[in-house]
Amino acid sequence: MDAWCGDRPVRSGVRGHSGALGRVLAMLGVVLLAGAGCRGAGETTDKMVPRGWKGNPWGPRANAARARGQIPPVPYNPDMVAWDDWARANLKDGDIALRMGDARAAMGLFPFSKISAEIADSRFSHSGIVAIENGEPVVYDTTTTGPQRQPFAIWTLDTRGSFAIKRPRPEYQDRAMQAVAFCRDAYRKQVPFDFDMKMGDEKFYCIEMTERAYSTSGLPLSRPLRLDELPRYREYPNIVRLMKRFTKMVPDQKAFVIGNDSIGIWASPALELVYDAPDARPPDQQPAMIARSQPAKVTR
Repeated sequence: MDAWCGDRPVRSGVRGHSGALGRVLAMLGVVLLAGAGCRGAGETTDKMVPRGWKGNPWGPRANAARARGQIPPVPYNPDMVAWDDWARANLKDGDIALRMGDARAAMGLFPFSKISAEIADSRFSHSGIVAIENGEPVVYDTTTTGPQRQPFAIWTLDTRGSFAIKRPRPEYQDRAMQAVAFCRDAYRKQVPFDFDMKMGDEKFYCIEMTERAYSTSGLPLSRPLRLDELPRYREYPNIVRLMKRFTKMVPDQKAFVIGNDSIGIWASPALELVYDAPDARPPDQQPAMIARSQPAKVTR
């Protein structure tokens, strides 16, 4: 049976259920996958792909089709133009983009991104790494269809809550291009998505790809946590019960998380805060926190 991760199919392994109940159980059973931030692009960017397109909608084949004019270009609205202008002036290779998404299941009734972030006590559900290519800021990340590359202004469209940028501190900036190279290589190879959140280099979920990109460069950002170490894990016993029954994940397996001031990538002392806002309105439309060369707040 297939469940759904955002708008992408997830193999759930559910047996013995049928119809709507089985689908709901399958969806709920993989919710902790979202807790590690794997929920990627949502409905907005998926709708920018022609209905007949098969495969990764933002992978190498799709982006090559865009370059040839086989997929129509995405028109930019004023907010997207503002984001593109800001990103060109402020972002650097290797910056880490973080957002809260709005992936849903069960006919839109179950808010994957929101619940997963709550389990991890985080304001974010997804991450990617910025690269500047021919002057254009783009984001490399991975979703259930595989690694993708999107223009930064398009990547922001799937934000439905907090939005932030973090950057390696000046003494670690030499690792940024190595992290970008790692992402480009994963994108070219279309490294499979890791549905089971296992530790290793053969498959990645989104936060794992971000972490691996930097750890491979010699700059680990965070330590993996056991799923049952997630701050609010025990507040969701029904979801945990479904996870145990319908997925291959187990409570004592380890995973990387975005986290908060105390855990995960967000708490990394190797990163500094560049931008932090409650939503994805352009910087000139809200009182966002824009910090340059400021250390990220870390609570120990």
